[in-house]
Amino acid sequence: MKISLNTQIFIAAVLGVAYGFLLTLYPKTSFFDGSIYALSIASGIFIGLLKMLLVPLIFSSIVVGVSNLQAGGQFGRVWKITLICCFTTTTLALILGIACTHIFGVGKGMDISLFKDAMSQHQTPDTLTPGSFLTNFIQNTLINPFKAFSDGNVLAVVVFAFFVGAALVKGGEHFQSIRKLLQQFFNMMMMLVGWVMKLAPIGIFALLAKLIATENLSILNSLLEFSLVVTGTTIFHGAVVLPLLLWIFGKMDPITFFKGTRSALITAFATSSSSATLPLSMQCAKDNLGVRPQTAGFVIPIGSQMNMDGTALYEAAAALFIANLIGLDLSVGQQIIVCLTAMIASLGAPGIPSAGMVTMIMVLQSVGLPAEAIAILLPIDRILDTVRTVVNVQGDMMISVVVDRYTKESDELLDVKS
Repeated sequence: MKISLNTQIFIAAVLGVAYGFLLTLYPKTSFFDGSIYALSIASGIFIGLLKMLLVPLIFSSIVVGVSNLQAGGQFGRVWKITLICCFTTTTLALILGIACTHIFGVGKGMDISLFKDAMSQHQTPDTLTPGSFLTNFIQNTLINPFKAFSDGNVLAVVVFAFFVGAALVKGGEHFQSIRKLLQQFFNMMMMLVGWVMKLAPIGIFALLAKLIATENLSILNSLLEFSLVVTGTTIFHGAVVLPLLLWIFGKMDPITFFKGTRSALITAFATSSSSATLPLSMQCAKDNLGVRPQTAGFVIPIGSQMNMDGTALYEAAAALFIANLIGLDLSVGQQIIVCLTAMIASLGAPGIPSAGMVTMIMVLQSVGLPAEAIAILLPIDRILDTVRTVVNVQGDMMISVVVDRYTKESDELLDVKS
């Protein structure tokens, strides 16, 4: 029987932790030094491959996602309200995630020497005023796209990708061949991600073994604390914030909503995939929530790609957690960049678990944090993924209710006028 990738990763994580503990029993020996050297090579290859795929994957996914909006050209009001709703809920999730990480001070007081080399060339900029932050942001994002690609300037690549996607939408059928080419390029990048993820068990084993062997084990307490804070914050967003928005703007009782979407939410928890849950989400919205088929058929698929509150909350909180562990105080400007990048990463992240590591690297590197730091998050990522996927799927169905209500009222108003 073939073992699934998730199971392989779990086994590799357990073995990596065990091997790391074994190495701690033989410090300052040739066995220890040789093992750390081999683990460094293996983990370096894995991280290097993820970095290699980062820019082309993000560029192609965002261009394809934006260009797909032209498929909804006949639903002008629908997609505009959908985008407003996605932006609003994601922004609230980001604020909540950053705020709770600050309040609980998760990771503060630690000093992770594992990433000293990666951080040796990092320079923390001086505190920015709003004006200088905006100037810096413009100067670092509105640049030659080829230079952005070569330098790995993710934010500049994202801005260029949005422009290309918008041009494809505006051009319509004139640029159909380019859109198909970019769609195929995105599919190819996802295939490459799939290949790299086959090496994930080896990379994760090496990263965790090295982490356990070279660091103070009190990091595990911080990791547990971070898990509890992020899980609690994500549940609060799904159980309080989203239902409150649904009640105010969708005029629907949250209890009715949860009863009608129970099967989709359970499936999302079990699969950790908003894409796999998509058919069931659409069915629940249409049959149990009374959303019109044309609205559900447009809003929920778009939402599964562009509305990932749980993912944005997690990645923003994780970046701040990593910064705390390393002892790096992020300025207000840097935290804004983290939020913007987490929002963009959630927009460009396919609804499958395998691409999550790539987008997490994007968020970390946006403020100069080492990509190797994902090693800290790997042991808990799969568990936390179940909770944040539920919130992602919940947000898609909630937005479909709100959009359907507003567009239905507009249609009725037009009918009366005519």
